[in-house]
Amino acid sequence: MNALDLAVAQDATLAEIDLPDSVRDRLGAQLAVVHDPVADIDYSMARYLQIFAQLPTRTLQQIQDFGRHPDTPGVGYVRNAPVDAVLPGTPADGGPSLDKATFVAEGVLLGLSGLIGEPVGFATEKNGQLVHDVVPVKGGATTQTNQGSSVFLNFHNDIVHDASGRYDLASPDFLVLSCLRADHEGVAATYYADARDISRALDPATLETLRSPRFRMNAPGSYVRDVAGGVDVLSDPVPMIAGPEHSPEVSAAANGVHPLDDAARSALDRLQGVCREVAHEVFLRPGEVLLINNRKGLHARSRFTARYDGRDRWLQRAYVRRTQWDIRHRTTPGVRRLH
Repeated sequence: MNALDLAVAQDATLAEIDLPDSVRDRLGAQLAVVHDPVADIDYSMARYLQIFAQLPTRTLQQIQDFGRHPDTPGVGYVRNAPVDAVLPGTPADGGPSLDKATFVAEGVLLGLSGLIGEPVGFATEKNGQLVHDVVPVKGGATTQTNQGSSVFLNFHNDIVHDASGRYDLASPDFLVLSCLRADHEGVAATYYADARDISRALDPATLETLRSPRFRMNAPGSYVRDVAGGVDVLSDPVPMIAGPEHSPEVSAAANGVHPLDDAARSALDRLQGVCREVAHEVFLRPGEVLLINNRKGLHARSRFTARYDGRDRWLQRAYVRRTQWDIRHRTTPGVRRLH
């Protein structure tokens, strides 16, 4: 699978947000003097709010509305954001980099996150970090994880293993993906398929099957690898599409969906095919950010060639929740992460 195999959607389910040069430069100057944000994340988030509140009012409203309303686009494409003046080598082991002298990229990531919700860390994903370095790792090249590169990362949303058996309950509401460095050839594409577009493209029988609890989601690859000793950990039977027709929610585990019967298996195959038909395609470059609604749609990544030479593709990612109240049973006292 590569970029040429996918059609590219052009409709109102993608919001394009271009920052003027003057705004980029003003943000960059202020972010360049903010120290490592994780040292005092609550203070840093307050400072980022002050900085990003200076965006043009219409731009600020567009970003905030993206996080607020059920009927807004499922993906936002922010261009011309500030970047670090000097960037060290791409981390070889999945990060984080210990050599960054400035934290402009982290400020962009967390500042935009704070306009749509609150960044959250899960202990089973990147050791609970709030800023995830998404880079190719040689040992994970063929995996359906953020370490992969040589295989197409199937359409999915980011889910979290939960003892309740429902992996969509604690999952992030949004992902923010910020590009620090593109891949060598510039061919790595990120895709987003909106559940509204998916539902419209499906035939009624397939849609009805996908709305039935005939699927079990595998836990994320990081959980299976680091916690479960490599053994699949499946959810309770759940539907893949749920909610009202005008505002559907879609769920699909990157690490595998197990259909419970032949009709469910056929529907799952059709779902992946439809995602390819309706997907938006974005080739992220430094200074570009994707705001991804993790409930309104599914995202994917094309394969690309990693060289492991310190100049590979480097994204930063944040998980964002509108509220942590309904997952407060997962909180760790005194630590800003969830177990």
